[in-house]
Amino acid sequence: MKKRTKIFIIIFILLIAISIGAMYVVKTINYHKTYEYKLLKIGYNKEEVAQIEKLKNDTKDYILTLEMDKNILELINQKYFLEKNFKKYLDYYNNNDKTLDDVVAIINVGADKEWYTNTKKADISKGNLLLTNKFYSIDATYNSDDMVKVSNQYSYGENQMVTKETFDAFLNMFNEAKKNGLTLIINSSYRSYEDQEKTYNYYKNNNGEIYADKIAARAGFSEHQTGMAIDIQTYGSTAKTFEEFDEFKWLSENAYKYGFILRYPKGKEYLTGYEYESWHYRYVGVDVATYIHDNDITFDEYYAYFIEKD
Repeated sequence: MKKRTKIFIIIFILLIAISIGAMYVVKTINYHKTYEYKLLKIGYNKEEVAQIEKLKNDTKDYILTLEMDKNILELINQKYFLEKNFKKYLDYYNNNDKTLDDVVAIINVGADKEWYTNTKKADISKGNLLLTNKFYSIDATYNSDDMVKVSNQYSYGENQMVTKETFDAFLNMFNEAKKNGLTLIINSSYRSYEDQEKTYNYYKNNNGEIYADKIAARAGFSEHQTGMAIDIQTYGSTAKTFEEFDEFKWLSENAYKYGFILRYPKGKEYLTGYEYESWHYRYVGVDVATYIHDNDITFDEYYAYFIEKD
């Protein structure tokens, strides 16, 4: 009886040992299938693996096809990183002499492509955040139903128009500038599709398409058609000399407080597609203008990350 009991105990212990061993083998096999194991095997450390594991499976699968690359960690930690653009970022970075920060901005706004290619219809439901640029257009018939005429007290010419919200914001800005002994004058505002077509063709016919595309939008792609863009000058200035005046310096420090942004800033030509324009301001609302100002980005970048993120 004692012998049988002893045998039973031995068999029981063996079965437990076999079960534990089998569980360990299964656990090991399953672990070897995990992203953690595979990423560690490539050469990433646990902290880096934890960051990569936050990505979608498709992205992680793609990373596993690559050699260990520290740039990947720096890339996914970029402030305006969009996972949907991951492969494009890497491809562009590996084939161009650009910083990762620039690469993210370029890919997000689509500036890796030729201007006016792969164009889309602008989303007119976005209101003050309606984006028109060299990739987003509005129909020839588009016209805001909230346009107001601008008195020549605030503008050059008799036919200036903007949206009511844009004009109200401009009036607040105008009055505050006036308190500081400065005068802001709207030199150009709303332009119809036909007006923009004439403007663009004038430059194209006189200076060629390449030059025209640097300084003027093609019809349908112009911010002026939205009624939310204004070109500002002051007494004695021209568009080209406006940045030399105190009015420009004041706008640089204060325009965002009234919802306006400098739409085509210096140094951002590779993102906007336009030469620097010290006179061209766009109304986007105070909150968005403040963010763009404080973070030194373009409206194109803001739209790509916050509006069209998904």
